[in-house]
Amino acid sequence: MNNNKWNNLQILVMKLKVIMKKPFLSGAEKQRAKQLVGSVEVQQTHQQTVMTKVDDDIQLCPNIDDQQTSTRNILSTKLFYSSFSHNNMSTVTENPSTILKPQSTMKSSFHPTTDVRRKWWKESIAYQIYPRSFQDSNGDGIGDIQGIIQRLDHIKDLGADLIWICPIYKSANDDNGYDISDYQDIMDVFGTMEDVDELIKQVHARNMRIIFDLVLNHTSDEHPWFIESRTSRTNPKRDWYVWRDGQSGGLRPNNWESIFNGSAWEYDKETDQYYLHLFSRKMPDFNWECPALRQELYKVTHWWLDRGIDGFRINAVSHIKKKPGLPDLPNPKQLEYVSSFDYHMNVEGIEEFLTEFKCETYGTRDVVIVGDASGVDVDQAVTWVDEEKGIFNMIFQSEVPNLWDKTSRDFNVLALKRIMTRWQKSLEKTGWNALSLENHDKPRIVSTWGDDKEYLRECATSFATLYMLMMGTPFVYQGQEIGMTNVRFSSITEYPDVAARNFYNLESAKGVDHDKLMQIIYVTGRDNARTPMQWDDSLNAGFSTAQQTWIGVNPNYAYINVAQQQKDEHSVLNFYKRLIRLRKENDVFVYGIYDLILSNHKQIFGYTRTSDTKRAYVLTNLTDCVAKFTLNQGLSSSQLVLSNLHVPIAEHKFIRQRFE
Repeated sequence: MNNNKWNNLQILVMKLKVIMKKPFLSGAEKQRAKQLVGSVEVQQTHQQTVMTKVDDDIQLCPNIDDQQTSTRNILSTKLFYSSFSHNNMSTVTENPSTILKPQSTMKSSFHPTTDVRRKWWKESIAYQIYPRSFQDSNGDGIGDIQGIIQRLDHIKDLGADLIWICPIYKSANDDNGYDISDYQDIMDVFGTMEDVDELIKQVHARNMRIIFDLVLNHTSDEHPWFIESRTSRTNPKRDWYVWRDGQSGGLRPNNWESIFNGSAWEYDKETDQYYLHLFSRKMPDFNWECPALRQELYKVTHWWLDRGIDGFRINAVSHIKKKPGLPDLPNPKQLEYVSSFDYHMNVEGIEEFLTEFKCETYGTRDVVIVGDASGVDVDQAVTWVDEEKGIFNMIFQSEVPNLWDKTSRDFNVLALKRIMTRWQKSLEKTGWNALSLENHDKPRIVSTWGDDKEYLRECATSFATLYMLMMGTPFVYQGQEIGMTNVRFSSITEYPDVAARNFYNLESAKGVDHDKLMQIIYVTGRDNARTPMQWDDSLNAGFSTAQQTWIGVNPNYAYINVAQQQKDEHSVLNFYKRLIRLRKENDVFVYGIYDLILSNHKQIFGYTRTSDTKRAYVLTNLTDCVAKFTLNQGLSSSQLVLSNLHVPIAEHKFIRQRFE
């Protein structure tokens, strides 16, 4: 969506009591159906948002297709429905993940041969913390573990009960902690191992759970394993990393480009070989073909699970398998380096590594494992997250975040529908989705797809409802719950991100204008999501008492902050709380079947969630224009459940149609 556009939420949620299964309907029942089933024409301006609820005792013959002339199908099942409880969460310091609990199941009315397996992580709301930017407790300008502990009640009050912590391990900090130099120690600026133990204890005491980021594709070049590996070609750990001779003429081993720009190879003078680094040159890639390395990584995984955490998000896991032989990529344009994803992202044979990893580590534990699985398409994801034979409980997909690029901010509603619906439907029987719109690697959603100035609140609440009521576990990234926005620093020196700096330096050397490069970074830079959390309107947004923070604070903290929004009934923060409560109190939003409606509508993203006893309608207008739509159900604004509007909703106009 362009800068002058904004996103308006329209949500319609209905509950209905399904008609008991019969071989046919009586004449009276058919007549009643004719009276009840109609179409709705609603013209909503950008100021209107609706969520509707129909009384449980109403009987409908609902049609979930968006075409008026399509066949109307009657739901004809009656199954058990109950609310879920989070009382099984651990309240003691012992790790609840070390004990296997009896598996709770309920029969699915939509797939009679399938049990819907109740899992705590399916019913959770996850909250992602970027520690460096969350809360500074000691005044050094850098967030830390004690700062996280200080703010746990904010997360609890929001309604989240699963916390994902980005890396806090000992690190050379070339890529803000994702370059690990010791898996079993903590970076000094974050605190100590005792602080970590206290964090785990405090999280569990609040009936919440905690997972850590685990980086298994690479380490820092300052990790003792790599330091030993580079001492000689015959060192026992040489094969733990990917080393190759250069080609004749002083050329690198192949033409692969690093994800962080430039060559993916770095020369080591001492041993006269190159090592592979798909990311920063200070982050050498592991050689997963080496059994000794894999066993060492399994030990690290066990060590952390035994310490008390409840699982992991596995970073960059789809890159651990490289194309055998590491050949050159096709290069018809004669580029210096060629984008190399095809030869190291989800390469054939990766499943063998991942299956072994699961069997050797977490396979028998009651934990949650989330894969960072770039390049895994929805068809492949079915096997990655299959409840019986899959590798992970869920994976983050990259198709939705990749809907924008360096040069365009156009927002394609139809493309978004296609992608999200494909993932919803493909995994509904035996898999599970990780639902997210923001993370530490992507710019803020309200700035990318919306209008973060005049209509920030409408955009933030619209996008929240769009994804949080789908099937899957919703992840909220810090600051998303208050509508934090992108930032615009004037100089590249104000951006710590190694990827942004590499991009700027390489393109600048080619003669690209500074202003043009900064415009790209403003739109796509990862540091947009890494500015300090905005707690209040005091110095540094309440994040730190330091004179200078590790990255600049977004100047709009004066009016976008937690303290101010806590006092505003209509704020983004309080809308998030109501939305999360709605999901937690209604099983239909966890286990209900997803179906797209209004599939060809270019403005509205509409879908239903259906259980044995309830159906919910969710409609969002994602454009800056009035949205007119027709549904073949009698929906009324008098049945409102949740809205992001300040003003009352005008009654919808109903048009009767002949029932055939």
